[in-house]
Amino acid sequence: MRLRRLASELRRLRQAAGLSQEDVAEKTKVNIVTLYRIETAQAKPQLRTLIALLDIYGVTGDTHADLLSLQKEAKQRGWLNDLEANLLGQYSAYIGLESEARQAINYESLFVPGLLQTEDYARAVIRGVRPTAPDDENENRVTARMQRQLLLEGDKPLRLWAILDQAALCREVGSDAVMRDQLTHLIQQAQRPHITVQIIPFSAGAHPGMPGSFIVLKFGPDDPDVIHIDSMAGDLFLEKETDIRRYNQMCEHLRAIALSPADTVALLTSLHRDH
Repeated sequence: MRLRRLASELRRLRQAAGLSQEDVAEKTKVNIVTLYRIETAQAKPQLRTLIALLDIYGVTGDTHADLLSLQKEAKQRGWLNDLEANLLGQYSAYIGLESEARQAINYESLFVPGLLQTEDYARAVIRGVRPTAPDDENENRVTARMQRQLLLEGDKPLRLWAILDQAALCREVGSDAVMRDQLTHLIQQAQRPHITVQIIPFSAGAHPGMPGSFIVLKFGPDDPDVIHIDSMAGDLFLEKETDIRRYNQMCEHLRAIALSPADTVALLTSLHRDH
């Protein structure tokens, strides 16, 4: 995502300067194919190339420093480096995208959303869906899931809108005690200002989310959304405009038929009493 942001900003700056790619190639001696690859996030610009581009676009001050930082950090993966060798590449890719997002809309039909799971619930879920995987691989996934939840902390936390089918809360995962703690955690998280939780009750009947779960990741105003779908066939990343529009429309529909955030907390409290 850092590379995509850098590419988008360089494209915008060139257009604002009234220059074509051919003009820039002539002025900087940067190959036009290389310039095209840089502006479409297919290649990371070398530092001297980036400086040359910023010079002809007249970029100075904080913007200049910010773009140099983006170039430097374009391949950084943070805490994921220690775990990446033990995680599937697609899951690693998702974690990288999620860490750059400003907002996530997560619909789940069978699980509590990963960013809202307790460690015991996460461990029980991961072991349950990966019964033949070695224990160390499953523990790496638990660790990764707990690390991801740090996105919900800090001065500028990820804004999370979680929508889940009531069925996800009626399936006992781990044990009665695990579910009780998980429901307590959900109630607490649902009352934080940057987290919204809605439950689609059984009384809603059939609804568009029944075919499966998905996550919509939202970035800056100049970056398109990314749709992530986790399935038995592997992870899918959708970035076409038609797919983005379709899934955002589905989010609006699911929000409309789900319980309000206040009624959701009331239902969670009732389910907690049952445990």
